[in-house]
Amino acid sequence: MKINIVLSTYNGAKFLAEQIESIQKQTFTDWQLLIRDDGSTDETPQIIKQFVAADKRIKFINADKRENFGVIKNFFTLVKFEAADYYFFSDQDDVWLPNKMATMLDEAAKHDQAKPLMVYMDLSVVDENLVVTQPSMIRSQSHHANTTLLPELTENTVTGGVAMINHALASRWHSTVQIIMHDWYLALLATATGELVYIDQPGELYRQHENNVLGARTNRKRFELLRQGPKKIFTRYWQLIHDSQAQALKIVEEAGSEISSKDIELILKFSNIDQQHLIKRIKRLIKYRFKKNQLKHRIVFKLLILTNLYNNQK
Repeated sequence: MKINIVLSTYNGAKFLAEQIESIQKQTFTDWQLLIRDDGSTDETPQIIKQFVAADKRIKFINADKRENFGVIKNFFTLVKFEAADYYFFSDQDDVWLPNKMATMLDEAAKHDQAKPLMVYMDLSVVDENLVVTQPSMIRSQSHHANTTLLPELTENTVTGGVAMINHALASRWHSTVQIIMHDWYLALLATATGELVYIDQPGELYRQHENNVLGARTNRKRFELLRQGPKKIFTRYWQLIHDSQAQALKIVEEAGSEISSKDIELILKFSNIDQQHLIKRIKRLIKYRFKKNQLKHRIVFKLLILTNLYNNQK
């Protein structure tokens, strides 16, 4: 069994060593860590080279040419670099809990490896000093974990740093276009063509700091969003809806032959719901139960779909 851990880095010198050390402390030890740097200007490349020199399981795949790809293409390149039975995604600034890999691999062994599979875990959100601020990110921010296509169409509950995919799923990832984020796209692909499995326990300490690319919803981020005013907020919300519609259509276009007719119908009805007249929008919301996980987001989502407020109709 071959296990690849894929780690994308960019100016992560402050916390990178601690993350790699937490991987080295895993109870499961038969892995290979593939790192691709995305053009860092800090000491990140030097830190990677130090670990490579000390641990033969670690490879720096672009040590001599650090072209900037962006996070999605970076991870795509890492997954396609070398085939494996399983691929674990790793961020550069978190801390893996010791049994994370063993727990996920034990779960994966229960499933048919010929079918696409993604396994993911919960996270404990921590500050820069690893003090826990939210014991469960799933419960505090998503209310519950998604494992089926319907809820995953409109809201992603998979965080890449606690996700693992098998080779069957990796082989079906063909491009990076029309993808909001790699974890969301792969979760959608898993629900549509195979299985998405959730383990209800934290797999890592999810560090939040001022340089997070995405990260957990903190009070500071919520306040900054509110300062932008309702029009800006709703315009951004619509952009996310439109992007999620395009991402869902990508699944049909690339893997339609493996998706059930019922799920294809679900995706197609979601992909243009905002372009229908009011009565059809109402009927689709009722029939297909498109919604968000948390109550406040359900209200906003349904309000926008029903009113088309600030919608530019793509």
